[in-house]
Amino acid sequence: MKIIMVGLAAGVGYGAATSLVNALSSPYMELGTPLTGTVWAKAAKVLSLLMDAGWSWAALAVAVGWFAGRQVRGALVGALALFAATGAYYVTDAFVSGAETDMARWWVVGLALGLILGAVGAAIRQPGLIGLLAALTVPVGAAVQMVVLPPRPHLTLTPAIILAEVIVWTAAVLAAGWAVHRFWAARRAAVAG
Repeated sequence: MKIIMVGLAAGVGYGAATSLVNALSSPYMELGTPLTGTVWAKAAKVLSLLMDAGWSWAALAVAVGWFAGRQVRGALVGALALFAATGAYYVTDAFVSGAETDMARWWVVGLALGLILGAVGAAIRQPGLIGLLAALTVPVGAAVQMVVLPPRPHLTLTPAIILAEVIVWTAAVLAAGWAVHRFWAARRAAVAG
């Protein structure tokens, strides 16, 4: 029960925070207008580009799946986290900006992908190739998204966009390096032992 509550809380927190950061980053929103031209608006823009990306939502499901520890439980908690994040995102969006919702469609997608990604998160704990591939899921997914659909809401490259891209690439390389290092360290330990 505790793990379910952690997954739901993480989802609600992430979804609501993403919507709020999006509103704060926009000079056209009531919350963002007072920040226009400040360092806070620039920071909110970078956070918005990072948090509102598909790979980061996938990372949420993977992280709670890892926390859950077991495949079935990880899958369920991953799906619940994305379900809760979607609900919180759209409820917060409606409150802060009066935005329309396509929550039902994203709930279906979130439940399906959450099951898979939560199970992947739980698999990170496994030794060997399975654990390595599971640990590479988010960094490789982030890298693929950066190539196919980079966080560029408009054609002009801004400092916020460049910083967001540098953060994603750096984090993806570090996470992949950690996963490979952990895999080889475990193999060396198995051969030595």
